[in-house]
Amino acid sequence: MATPTNILIASSDTGGGHRSAARALQTAIARQSYTSHPIQIQIIRVLEEASFFTRQLANLYNWLLRHRQDWVQYYFRLIDTLRPNESVGWFRRLRAYGGNLLSTHQPDIIISVHPMLQHFFAYLLQEYQMSDRIRLVTVVTDPGYGFWRGWACQQVQQYFVASEAAKQQLVDYSIDSDKISVSGMPIHPDFQPVDLETKTKLRSEYGLHPDKFTLLVNAGWIGGGNVPKIFDTLLQQAANSDIQVVFLAGKNRQLANQARKKLAQHDVNPNIFVMEFMPSIHQLMQLSDAMVSKLGGLTTFEAMACELPLIADTVTSPMPQEAATAQWLQDKDMAIFLQRPEDIVGAIASLVESPQRREKMAKLYRTHAQTQGATTIAREILHRQKSGKTISL
Repeated sequence: MATPTNILIASSDTGGGHRSAARALQTAIARQSYTSHPIQIQIIRVLEEASFFTRQLANLYNWLLRHRQDWVQYYFRLIDTLRPNESVGWFRRLRAYGGNLLSTHQPDIIISVHPMLQHFFAYLLQEYQMSDRIRLVTVVTDPGYGFWRGWACQQVQQYFVASEAAKQQLVDYSIDSDKISVSGMPIHPDFQPVDLETKTKLRSEYGLHPDKFTLLVNAGWIGGGNVPKIFDTLLQQAANSDIQVVFLAGKNRQLANQARKKLAQHDVNPNIFVMEFMPSIHQLMQLSDAMVSKLGGLTTFEAMACELPLIADTVTSPMPQEAATAQWLQDKDMAIFLQRPEDIVGAIASLVESPQRREKMAKLYRTHAQTQGATTIAREILHRQKSGKTISL
């Protein structure tokens, strides 16, 4: 049997997008594996594992997402200005952790899906004189112009981005354009549209009414932001209308319990269902008729891949790395935007009363979602692998 190609996907659970991208790439790459050229893939959460300091950075970001989304812009600017991920002190503190990673996993390819990790791995490979043996690849998970400067690292050998605008941002950060491939977003293949029969079957499996207009209110992986305020507005709306609401509280059990308590007080349990984080988020998107969410890069494109009309939470201005996505959706009329929590009532009415509008949005998503991004990335990474274990596809 041939020696396997070892691939390490470096990520972090700061929000849910990087985790989703890592899983999508893991699945797409695994599907390229076959007996004569086996592939072994591991996902690691670098910020959570590397040190107390990096873990606190991740925790702070998630706290801001949950409780003070309007402060994320300041966190963004602080990290973009100080660039701790490029400091020699950062590298030295994480050297032992990094050396153990290389020794344990023996990677042939390292794929970063997080903006804080490029320079660390570039330093690590140079320190251990492995830059020529281990290929460093970055998949940028922010789809448009205006993302974190940390994504840009001269030592990365291959970049994948979602759009020409994202490519231009890297070029403006002095990355050679020849290194950059426009591939689309790394969306897991589970995110795809379903027919009406499958949609109603999924609703029944989740204990929902099979024929009611279904709204998914997605508080994100971390569970917070403005979505709980929007949910509060929906409590009375759902009680007096022919819709049902699935409120997804993410990894925030306290938020889920608060929502259940409010349901008991409003006595609208038949129409509103509270759920916590679940790996099968694609099924919740598939069974729904529309989704309320902030415009996280992966979440937005996953919904588009499912042809699920978007109601965008812009009660707080989009985060800097999400602003271009918001503008793109607005320019192409591909989402309904909420400026206040109260706007949700009119947004729902416009979609319930106009199946034509929902179909128009779905048609636009079919044109722009680029659902094969993960497969495209997997094929090109393996095709370009320059080690002695080259894979021909």
